Amino acid sequence: MRFSEYMAEWLYADDGYYAHYRPIGKAGDFYTAVSASKFFGGTIAKHLISVIDEGFLSPNTAVCEIGAHHGYLLADMVEFIYTLRPELLQTLSFTIVERFEHLRRQQAEYFASAFGDAVTLRHYTSLEEMHEAEAFFVANEIFDAFPCELYYKGKTGQVENHEVIFDLEDARVSAMAERFHKDRGEIAVGYEAFADQMAAAAARSEFITFDYGEMQARPDVSLRVYKAHEVFPFFDEALDRADAFKKSDITYDVTFEHVKEAFEAAGMEMVEYATQMKALVEMGILDLLEILRANVDEKVYKQELEKVKTLIMPQFLGERFKMIRFRKER
Repeated sequence: MRFSEYMAEWLYADDGYYAHYRPIGKAGDFYTAVSASKFFGGTIAKHLISVIDEGFLSPNTAVCEIGAHHGYLLADMVEFIYTLRPELLQTLSFTIVERFEHLRRQQAEYFASAFGDAVTLRHYTSLEEMHEAEAFFVANEIFDAFPCELYYKGKTGQVENHEVIFDLEDARVSAMAERFHKDRGEIAVGYEAFADQMAAAAARSEFITFDYGEMQARPDVSLRVYKAHEVFPFFDEALDRADAFKKSDITYDVTFEHVKEAFEAAGMEMVEYATQMKALVEMGILDLLEILRANVDEKVYKQELEKVKTLIMPQFLGERFKMIRFRKER
């Protein structure tokens, strides 16, 4: 099978890695910004409020998370909206796009336990089901989980018994590799269809997402497997690929130029690209910390400050992760 099919089966088959609930954080295979601090979602909520105050979106906007896992990010946003602008909870609607039924159930149960009847959560199984007048889309680490093709010096890879053989001729993959100046590495599959679906899901929208990677494509292979916080390059001899298949996370660095091209072709304009550190600081994460400091004792403040440092310090997530933001006008 093609490598993209192999990766899709690894992650999304009925018994794939994402088909079952996976803990994130200390007990899981990796950390994310969401698992590091509630202030990640809180800062995005503060940004959403600024977008509404600016007038680009109205107080009646649908707030939609894509790839929500347990639902923590959207729930953190709701908590901070309640703190910063509680009246918006009466007008905003909250939705999650989630393909797996068991995750939809867990997300609904989590929201019910966290907010009771104060917040209503809607679900869609795909963006194609959405038809909103306005939407604010948010996702964290979504583009690194799209299947990809593996390319090496003019040939596209296929997989036999968990071994990659570069022997396929594929003009499209070769053309993409040439456009991104790659002679080896990953060529993501599905960005274009995803961008088209998001552009069609709302007449007016903003989409903000965070992921690891760079604007320009890496010149090498970044494909890797995460298992219990250990990182294994995909072609490392120490990795037993047959054993890791469907049991560990597989991912790669995002080429944001590819994301940008896909969304611009769908009619959405890129309005910002920045490191996670710059983005969160400019969106007001430090202001939120000052609000916290004024309302809790010093010990609690310092605990939260240490968590926020994980989000923004260059040696942690601050530089390696990037934020990209798009808008669609009516």
